[in-house]
Amino acid sequence: MESIASPQLWLITVAVLLGLLALDFVITRRPHDVPMREAVAWTVFYLALPAAFGVYVWMAHGGTRGVEFFTGYVVEKSLSVDNLFVFMLLLAAFAVPPALAQRVLLYGIAGALVLRAIFIAAGAAMLSAGTWAFLLFGAILVVTAVKVMRDALRGTDHQVDIDKMRGVRLLRRLMPVTDEYHGARLTVKEAGRRALTPMALVVAAVFLTDIVFAVDSVPAVYGVTDDPYLVFTTNAFALLGLRALYFVLRNALSRLRHLNHGLAIILGFIGLKLILHWAHTVWSWVPDVPTPLSLAVIIVTLAVVTVTSLRATSGAKREEVTASAS
Repeated sequence: MESIASPQLWLITVAVLLGLLALDFVITRRPHDVPMREAVAWTVFYLALPAAFGVYVWMAHGGTRGVEFFTGYVVEKSLSVDNLFVFMLLLAAFAVPPALAQRVLLYGIAGALVLRAIFIAAGAAMLSAGTWAFLLFGAILVVTAVKVMRDALRGTDHQVDIDKMRGVRLLRRLMPVTDEYHGARLTVKEAGRRALTPMALVVAAVFLTDIVFAVDSVPAVYGVTDDPYLVFTTNAFALLGLRALYFVLRNALSRLRHLNHGLAIILGFIGLKLILHWAHTVWSWVPDVPTPLSLAVIIVTLAVVTVTSLRATSGAKREEVTASAS
């Protein structure tokens, strides 16, 4: 498949990515509850990085590729916020101490990056094999969009039942698990034998949820660009800032009550775009949705659901105040 990246650019990108991950592990080496000022500073840094990279892509490889990168990044960042909802529930379900939360998130991000790289490579191989892959990806996204919208309309929130996670149950059968956390350690020695800590279980649970999110996010960004390098970088930039973004948004996440409605619309739109693209390769008269239009639809959708979410939250608070006053 055609790509803007040379082998040298791939090596530089992976090296920078590994360097940023190493920096994050150094920062989280001493567990601490992240203050808002620190979280905001790192969030701004991880928003500036993709902005600068997008400008480079635009200047070096043209406006089309630049728009594809920015569109893919907005899609992936939107889906990553949904990841944060599940991460928040997992941290609560496992009673993770606040000081260890950022290390758990970092393990999840590292695992997600590995999984995305595997899924991206598999997606590129499928697309190289034939245009039928666009139809498959489109169908996956449309089915996912219908499920997300159905749950959103029913008012079904994210739910996490750690006792039903097969991976967690398997780990508990294979090795004993300590009752308490031992800092950021995944295993400790108790009574002369190696035992897992609750930290290992929550990391495994986060990794399992990463697999589910990768199934949706990789086809979604392939609906924006067919360049594997841009697909990888949009995923990487969206994931790298999740650790800091979690601490910025953890108090605001519950207010985004219409986010799933918007994500369902975005996934459904991109799914239809992929199906139309496949049909366009078969019948030339079928329209192909341009990327700038996709970017506009995604931004407008996110803006609308954010406004409606904030209004709904404010309305609910006013009703609570009125009810308590009466």
